[in-house]
Amino acid sequence: MRFVPKRAFFEPQALEFPLGKKIYDKLLDLSVPIELTGSHNRVTGIPGKNQQQTFSEAKRTLVVGVRRSTKFSTCKPSAHYQLPLNTSCPGMCEYCYLATTLGKKPYLRVYVNNEQILEQADEYIAERAPDVTIFEGAATSDPIPTEYLTGVLRQAIEFFAERTLGRFRFVTKFTDVDSLLAVRHNGRTRFRFSLNAPTVIRKYEHLTPTAAERVAAAVKVADAGYPLGFIIAPILQFEGWEEEYHWLFQSLNDQLPQTARRDITFEFISHRFTKRAKSQILDLFPQTTLPLDEEARRFKYGQFGYGKYLYQDNTIATLKEYMFAQAKEYFPEAKVDYFV
Repeated sequence: MRFVPKRAFFEPQALEFPLGKKIYDKLLDLSVPIELTGSHNRVTGIPGKNQQQTFSEAKRTLVVGVRRSTKFSTCKPSAHYQLPLNTSCPGMCEYCYLATTLGKKPYLRVYVNNEQILEQADEYIAERAPDVTIFEGAATSDPIPTEYLTGVLRQAIEFFAERTLGRFRFVTKFTDVDSLLAVRHNGRTRFRFSLNAPTVIRKYEHLTPTAAERVAAAVKVADAGYPLGFIIAPILQFEGWEEEYHWLFQSLNDQLPQTARRDITFEFISHRFTKRAKSQILDLFPQTTLPLDEEARRFKYGQFGYGKYLYQDNTIATLKEYMFAQAKEYFPEAKVDYFV
């Protein structure tokens, strides 16, 4: 399920970088139509007669640009900073927070000045020395689908392999991982997979690999010696949810090599939504069956001044108890980073 863009836009300055020229030539070989754009933040010319069509076409659009800001955003609680390698994702998950945060710019963006970005990471590492600094490579993206065009993940992994005080982590729903299996990582990159129950993936995670395909990719990554991590999110309570999440843990247990079990992390995120996200979901997926009934939820104000609709406390407790029990049964040495 390799992502091949339907169209591409380049900032003219991006073609002055070796990586920009490399991506340009690869897209020509793939017969992808290419146009120029003044800014990767203001792209026009993506077709669509309505919001749904425009969103779908944007998810098939690649924009190649130069990242100009030298500042990295923070990335609590899982890392100290975001490592901005790219933006967005070709998947069309109905619940995805990026549909809200990216707004009218859901198209995929990649940046060609990766050396400058990594130089900035070096500065952050030096500022926090002698403490270890952790960078998240997938805070606003899934970096795997465009890796075959850019190679920026490989470059970042090799960069952190040489930094005793730097650590890298990223997460993906996609399975095109073969180009990263032989990369020297020195155990300093945690390769994480976003997993879910098969029903959730089938109903809500459109244009993404199945749960079984993701588990198979995780086995490849484990065999390559990477520290592994799994995000199970969003955890939904539906008819038969226990059996399906049990199948997920059992599949991991049956297939992961013993050598991988000494250093696995789990992150659990229960389903939640904001009023703005609900509006965006209903605009883009008017036939959605996601549980978005505000009356059935508990409202909680967040740290950024807006609130979220969470499952009721008793449901949260049930989900948390079940997920922790599954993790303890199958992976007693694993670390659960958090449940929210």
